[in-house]
Amino acid sequence: MPRSVNHVASRAKRKRILKLTRGYFGARKNVWTVAKNTWEKGLTYAYRDRRNKKRNFRALWIQRINAAARQEGLSYSVFMGNLAKAGIEINRKVLADLAINNPEAFKAIVEKVK
Repeated sequence: MPRSVNHVASRAKRKRILKLTRGYFGARKNVWTVAKNTWEKGLTYAYRDRRNKKRNFRALWIQRINAAARQEGLSYSVFMGNLAKAGIEINRKVLADLAINNPEAFKAIVEKVK
């Protein structure tokens, strides 16, 4: 009996991945093995960078808070330490947003912790 190969399924699988690699440069978009490797590596980058994104945003918030706190005469570490001592539980994301979009509110918080 001849060997049976499910061409429909294997072609569909290749087609699906080649569709995902549309827009890539050179052989990365149309050569099966290259496209598959590129696509798989892209998934690992996506996984890694979803975590890096959180780090980057936290660093950005800290820079913004530091800049705003220094305008009020405090360093970031002193400001955050005083904030904890004062019992004010407000996260860095909100503090950074206040520092950029609502400087009066940020100034009020700084006056409270000084």
